[in-house]
Amino acid sequence: MEEGRGGRLRNLFRTTAFKLSFAYLVVFATFALLALGYVAWNASRALDDQMVSTIEAEINGLSEQYKVGGLRRLIAAVQRRAGEPGASLYLVTNAAGERIVGNIEALPTGLLVDPGQTEAGYVRNGESQSLDHRAIMQIFVLPGGFRLLVGRDVEERDRLRLVIGRTFGSSVGLVVLLGVAGAWFIASRVLKRVDAMTETTRRIMAGDLDGRLAVAGTGDELDRLARNLNAMLERIGELMRGLRDVSDNIAHDLKTPLTRLRNRAEEALRTAETPETLRAALEGVIAESDGLIRVFNALLMIARLEGVDANRDFVAFDAGAVMRSVAELYEPLASEQGTTLIVETGDAALTMRGNRELVGQALANLVDNAVKYGGAQGVIRLTAARSGETLRLSVADSGPGIPVEARGRVLDRFVRLEEARSRPGFGLGLSLVNAVVRLHQGTLSLEDDAPGLRVVVTLPVDASGG
Repeated sequence: MEEGRGGRLRNLFRTTAFKLSFAYLVVFATFALLALGYVAWNASRALDDQMVSTIEAEINGLSEQYKVGGLRRLIAAVQRRAGEPGASLYLVTNAAGERIVGNIEALPTGLLVDPGQTEAGYVRNGESQSLDHRAIMQIFVLPGGFRLLVGRDVEERDRLRLVIGRTFGSSVGLVVLLGVAGAWFIASRVLKRVDAMTETTRRIMAGDLDGRLAVAGTGDELDRLARNLNAMLERIGELMRGLRDVSDNIAHDLKTPLTRLRNRAEEALRTAETPETLRAALEGVIAESDGLIRVFNALLMIARLEGVDANRDFVAFDAGAVMRSVAELYEPLASEQGTTLIVETGDAALTMRGNRELVGQALANLVDNAVKYGGAQGVIRLTAARSGETLRLSVADSGPGIPVEARGRVLDRFVRLEEARSRPGFGLGLSLVNAVVRLHQGTLSLEDDAPGLRVVVTLPVDASGG
């Protein structure tokens, strides 16, 4: 149990969410430190500037007193101010550095030698001789070598720095605590969802192809990933079901021609007595073999279409011209059985971007089906027109049509309606058309033509998506 918790904890620390949250915490804490440090530095500098300004103002005032009344008046003014409570410091000494008046008892040795501003320790009147206090001081030299010192205790500044430092530390600690807690919370939620996804993928890999990733409904990146993976799993499931169906259909539908092929060969071996008889038997075997080869070629083409790059070999061409060429090809065959072939493509060029040969193959399959199942003395109508950014290509016949409940099924491979079993073919024509349409990102629909069937192919003008 402890080992499981430790592993989960290690996984939590390794998650991207935790690492990102921790990185954000470090960045935020750094900025917070810099901001608080800048505030503290500015506050301390402002306080120092204020003290220096106060000291300079007092020196100017005392200098005026000295100019008006000389040393005696200066001493009186210093004595009066030194007796007032507060942080101000005053001292007047003679040229030898001996104290005359003021509220400072002692200073560091040699401090009064150099005039100007300084910061040093001092001892107030009546206190111990240790330099426990510190002050900013301004030393001014008077005529006769007398020294005037005016200062300001920095205890308030140091107290402010201490308060800011404590606030600084507690703020940073709070930021770190909240950041770690937030990172822990976010990473825990993410890890929980990722673990659920991992468990689902394990079941799928074990053979449960119906398993799907849970979608929380928040619309975040994990939801988007789950939806895309679920769509991918749906597509894989469709392909797997299609593969099983194809395997079953191949075993079922090709068994008859293979059996017929074997029987013909066996019969030729058993009964052929003349070269002519043997030759006829071999021609029948070759014809059956050619039919099987066409079936496998169609299967290979469908497989390639379902896995090919949609932009490969795409060029601009006139779909109307392709339709007219297909109609011209099947015109003699239609005429033989008394079927009228009508082509309506208009005068304008119906230019699209795609694979010309595949679109022609798809139209040829549709016309071939219409000729086979459209009925003798019927009408086959081929139309092509542009609608916005799509082309609508349709092939309609006047035959018996396809029942509504069977229209989705006939697009699968090897599917043939029972009444069509007497016709030649293996049920791959519409599957190939559907594969070509999907390659071009279009749609295929089967509609009533009252009477007959109308197959409508809708293709985008630019199937490459450019």
